[in-house]
Order: sequence, then structure tokens, then C-alpha cells
Amino acid sequence: MLIHPQFDPVAIHLGPLAVHWYGLMYLLGFALFLTMGKYRLKNGNDVLTVPQLDDMLMYGAVGVVVGGRLGEVLFYQPGYYFSHPLEIFMVWK
Repeated sequence: MLIHPQFDPVAIHLGPLAVHWYGLMYLLGFALFLTMGKYRLKNGNDVLTVPQLDDMLMYGAVGVVVGGRLGEVLFYQPGYYFSHPLEIFMVWK
């Protein structure tokens, strides 16, 4: 049997705002994407331009939010959300 460590999913509490570890990892991933992409563009990789790289980051961020919400709706609580379809769009819950 595997024993998983129990840790607090909240990294930082800033008053009523809680910053979770997975949010920090998304931020780190997006920052590394921009940093590495601009480094590669500067060193002779002419496949993309900087505005195209920025657009790809935006599409990726939207994809993370939409994909995460769809995963929550379809895999974790499909019965609840199919009974309350308007709550699918309430991403703050």
C-alpha cells in the first residue's frame, strides 16, 4: 500500500486570498515557457516571432483554465454539474 504525504495544498495565505501550490507551478511553467522561448528566438530559431510566442502563451493559459474546468466537470463531479449546468461556468467555485 502506498502512503502519500499529507501536506497543505495552500502555499501562502495572503489575508482572504490563498495561493495554492498548483497555481505556483502553473506560473512557473508559463514563466519558463516565455523565458526559454525568447532565449531560443534570440539564438537563431526563426520559426516564430516574439508576438507569436506571446500569443501561444495566451492560448496555453486559456487552455489550462478551460481544460481544468472540463476535467472537474467531466471526471470528478459529472452528476452534479449535469444537474446544475449553469454552475459549469462558475470557475470560482
